Amino acid sequence: MAEIAGLVLPFFGLIFLGYATARFVDHPGEAMGWMNTFIVYLALPALFFKLVSRTPVDELTRADFILTSVGTTYLVFALIFAVGLFLRRSTIAEATIQGFAGAYGNIGYMGPGLALLAFGEKAAVPVALIFCFENAAHFTVAPAMMAIGGGGKRKLSALLLGIARRIALHPFILSTFAGVAAAFLALEPPAPVQRLIDYLAQAAAPCALFAMGVTLALRPLKRIPAEIGYIVPAKLILHPVLMYLALSLGGTYDLIWMQTAVLLAALPTATNVFVIGHQYGVWQERASATILITTLLSVATVTGLLYLVRSGALPADLFP
Repeated sequence: MAEIAGLVLPFFGLIFLGYATARFVDHPGEAMGWMNTFIVYLALPALFFKLVSRTPVDELTRADFILTSVGTTYLVFALIFAVGLFLRRSTIAEATIQGFAGAYGNIGYMGPGLALLAFGEKAAVPVALIFCFENAAHFTVAPAMMAIGGGGKRKLSALLLGIARRIALHPFILSTFAGVAAAFLALEPPAPVQRLIDYLAQAAAPCALFAMGVTLALRPLKRIPAEIGYIVPAKLILHPVLMYLALSLGGTYDLIWMQTAVLLAALPTATNVFVIGHQYGVWQERASATILITTLLSVATVTGLLYLVRSGALPADLFP
C-alpha cells in the first residue's frame, strides 16, 4: 500500500497545490491562459510524439482495442443521456452534458501522467489511441447533439467543417499522428531537437496537474445537483467496470493496455465538460460541481483501483 500511496499522493498533491495556490494567491483567471497554451500546444504534444514515435508500428493499428474502448465510453454516455432525458425530463442539450459528465474522463490532463507513472512507457500508446479517438468522437457528438437539441444555429456544412477542423487541428491528435509517421518511417529527430522534446515532455504532467487544480479553485462549488447521485458512480465506478468487462470479452490484449484503459475510464469528469456547457450555455454550474466532486472522490477510487491492479486482484482477462 505504501507503493500505491507513493504513486498517488504526489500526483493528486500537484492538483491540491494548484488548488491551494489559486485560493490563496490573488491572480485573475485570465492568468491561466498562457499556462494552458503551453500545456495544450507544446508540453503534452511533445510527450505524445516522444512516446508514440518509439512504438512498434503494429501496436499503433489495434482497431479492435479502439472500437471496444470508445464504444464502452459511449455506452456509459448513452445510459446517462437516457436517464437525464427520460427520467429527469431534461432537454436534449442538458442530457448531453450530463452524458459527457458521466463518460468524458480527464484523459488529457490526468491520463498521460498517471498512466505513465503507474505502468511505465508501455502505457503511452493506449493512452494516445484512447485520447485521439475518444476526443474525435466527443468533438463530433457534442455539436451534433446540440444542433439536434436546438442549441446549435450553424448550417450543416459549417457544422461539419467545424467538426473536421477541430479534429484535424487538435495539437494532441496532430502530435500523435506525427509520432505514428515517425515510427513508420523510423525517423529520429536530431539530438538538439530531441533534447527540446524531452524538456517539454518532462514538464507536461506537473504543469497539467497544477493547472487542473487552479481551474478547480476558480470554479467554486455553488450547489450540488441532484444528478450527482447517479453521474458520480457512473463515472468513477461503472465506467471502469464496463471497460474491464468489455476488453475481457472483446479479445486478448496486452496486460498494460488493459490496465491503462481501465485506469483512464476511472478518471474524474474532464474539465472540457464545463467548456462544452459554457459554449452552449447549458448545465454550466452543475458541470463545474460534477468536475470538482468527481475529482475529490477519485482520490479514493483511483487509489483503490491501483491497489487492485498492483495486488494482482484484477486478472488480465476475466474470460481466458
